[in-house]
Amino acid sequence: MRMDALDTPVAVIDLDRLERNIARFQAYLSQHGIANRPHIKTHKIPQIARMQVAAGAVGITCQKLGEAEVMADAGIDDIFIPYNIIGAAKLERLTALARRVRLSVAADSAAVVAGLGNAMAGTGLELTVLVECDTGMGRCGVQTPAEAVELALLIARTPGLRFGGLMTYPSSPEIGPFMHEAVRLLRDRGIAVERVSGGGTAGMWHAHEHPEITEYRAGMYIYGDRYTLRAGAMQLEECALTIITTVVSRPTPDRGVIDGGSKTFSSDLLGLEGYGLILEYPEARIISLSEEHGVVDFSRCTQRPAVGERVSVIPNHCCVVSNLFDEMVGVRRGDVEVVWRVAARGMVR
Repeated sequence: MRMDALDTPVAVIDLDRLERNIARFQAYLSQHGIANRPHIKTHKIPQIARMQVAAGAVGITCQKLGEAEVMADAGIDDIFIPYNIIGAAKLERLTALARRVRLSVAADSAAVVAGLGNAMAGTGLELTVLVECDTGMGRCGVQTPAEAVELALLIARTPGLRFGGLMTYPSSPEIGPFMHEAVRLLRDRGIAVERVSGGGTAGMWHAHEHPEITEYRAGMYIYGDRYTLRAGAMQLEECALTIITTVVSRPTPDRGVIDGGSKTFSSDLLGLEGYGLILEYPEARIISLSEEHGVVDFSRCTQRPAVGERVSVIPNHCCVVSNLFDEMVGVRRGDVEVVWRVAARGMVR
C-alpha cells in the first residue's frame, strides 16, 4: 500500500529516519563511553525498543509499571523505572516484575525506600535502587547532596535493596556541582557510585559535557517534534513522525479545519505558537483544537489548501501523540512497510 492511500488522521513513521536517529545517538553515546538507556514512553512499542537494544542500548527506561510489564512480556530484560513506586498494589506488581527481569528503580524519600524494602523482604530478591536528585527540575528528588548520601546509606542497609547510584532529570548545568559533591561524599563513606543516570532529549548532544554521567535516558530522539526542533536537538529533515490529516472545511478564505484535534495532537503547547507544524504550509498556524477539529489560520500563506487536501503535521510533543494512537504506520519511501501496535498505550499505572 502507498502512504497516500491511508485514511486520516494517521500517525506515520519514516523508517529510514527512525533507523538513522537510533544509530546516530547510539554512536554518539558509545563514542563518549556513556551507556544508552532510552526512554520508551516516547514510542511505547516493543519492536522499536528491541531496535534500540540491538543498536547497543544497555536496556530501557519505563516511566510506569504498566509500560515495564508490556516490555518484559516482549522479552526486554533490563528495565529501569525512575519513578517512586507507592502502595501495596504497585509493590506487589513490582515484586512480580523483579522475578522476571533485571530491574532497577528510583526513590527520593525514606518512605519510598521502606515500601521497596518491605516488598522485597523474604523474596530472596535484591532490588537495585537509585537515589533521585533534584538538580533544577523542581519535581521529584532529594534537594541536596547530603540528602542523597543519607538516602543512599538507608538503601544500602535495607535488606533486599542495593544502592545502585544516582539519577536526575534533566541533564542541566546544575547537574555537575550536585553530582560531583554527592559522589565525593559517598566515596568518603566508602560507598561506590556505579551509575549516574542523566536524561533529556533537548540536551542529549551535551551529555559528554557532564563527566559525572555514566548513562543517558532520552526518548524523543527517535521521532523528533517541534519541541526538539526548537531546542536545536534535531533538524527538520531528521523528524521521523508526522501526522497525516485531511482538510475537511474551508469556511473562510483564511480559515481551514483539519480532521485532527486534541485527540490527535494533544493540547501541549510547550511554549510554542500553535499545535503543530504543517509541512506543506509552514506559515500556517494551528490556532485551536477541539476534540476532532483542528482550526488552522492560513492568512500568512500565499497558497492555501482546498477541501480534501491532505497535509502533514509535525506535532509539538511526540510522546503524548504516541499515547493517542492505537497504531503507528511505518513507511519507507512512500510505501507502507509495517503497522505497529502501540502496545503500552494508556499504561499510566
